[in-house]
Amino acid sequence: MPASFVNTPLAETYATVWAHFLDTIVPLWEGPGWNSALELPYEALSEGHQPLPPQRYRAMACARQLFVFTSLGDRPGARERAAMLFTSLNRYFADPVNGGWYYSVDAQGAPLDTRKDLYTHAFVVFACAHYVRQAPEAEACLDQALAAVQRFATNNGLYEACLDRDWSDLGQGPLQNPLMHLAEAFLASLDARPDAQTTAALSALCDAMHREFFDARHGVLLEKPCSAVDNWYEPGHQFEWFYLLASSPRLENHALAKDMAEALVRSEQQGLQEGAVCAMLTANGTLLDGTRRVWAHAEYLRALSLLPQRAATLTTGLLQLREQFMRPEGWFECRDASGVVSRHDMPSTTPYHLYTCLAALANVISPVTGDVPQSPPTTE
Repeated sequence: MPASFVNTPLAETYATVWAHFLDTIVPLWEGPGWNSALELPYEALSEGHQPLPPQRYRAMACARQLFVFTSLGDRPGARERAAMLFTSLNRYFADPVNGGWYYSVDAQGAPLDTRKDLYTHAFVVFACAHYVRQAPEAEACLDQALAAVQRFATNNGLYEACLDRDWSDLGQGPLQNPLMHLAEAFLASLDARPDAQTTAALSALCDAMHREFFDARHGVLLEKPCSAVDNWYEPGHQFEWFYLLASSPRLENHALAKDMAEALVRSEQQGLQEGAVCAMLTANGTLLDGTRRVWAHAEYLRALSLLPQRAATLTTGLLQLREQFMRPEGWFECRDASGVVSRHDMPSTTPYHLYTCLAALANVISPVTGDVPQSPPTTE
């Protein structure tokens, strides 16, 4: 990146947010957020750092935390925690009869929702693709996860969002968000160990997303196929797709990448309030939900990190993340359309978004002063 992209306010704000992540947020999941009896992360903590009464544990949450602690491998205890999470992912959630992974287990660790969820399986692939670099024995699990994902495949390059325990069709059809995370998972797998089958699956998936989900008339990627009724788009997902495509040499020249660059501009025009990212809009830009979520703001910053000419906007946005969403005891998950905190619990899944955002920023901020801590490793 050009040197002009890096400025002192950006670097200083990054340093404080990264330190807050390491010193305040990560310890929540090393301590009160960790069920040491089951060796699983609780679903969420209260603002007072107490686990919310457990109703379930999700495989997706376990996989996201596996990714985070794998990425923090130099942190004392992180490798050991990653190993426990990997073991628990398979101990509790792997289906010994039908293959694949359950969606959730109950408070005692018994199977609860045994359907096969594409979103979940995408994160199993994603987490294993990162963990295999630290623990080569995870390669067999990655192989199994990639094979399981193909059981969701349709005949047009897309994938069913959910199947029954025995992989039978539930008629749900494809949905944008699981497919985006599947693309993310394929990219992580290819970075770990390139293979022709995954390369072809990624290309076919992006082709299908462009064909079936991108609304060329309004210039946004919709949450359901364009033919569906009651459709909408989410600015946070536009930013997330933009980053995945534009940051990858495998995808940066794909037709969808060009269109998502335009979708980013449209999402900024229509989906920001006071610099914060709104949750949902109709395809033509009518606001449906003005809730401001920390994950969407993090994805906005990740997208901006690829645009050197937007350094001033990135600096303002990172400052806003710190001032509006970070708090001394952790973070605020949501604010409503008027900016009032509307959710006080802290889900175990959010550190994944915060880490990937900070990792992207670390790629463009040179830690040249003692005030800037060691940057997180890249997720590329």
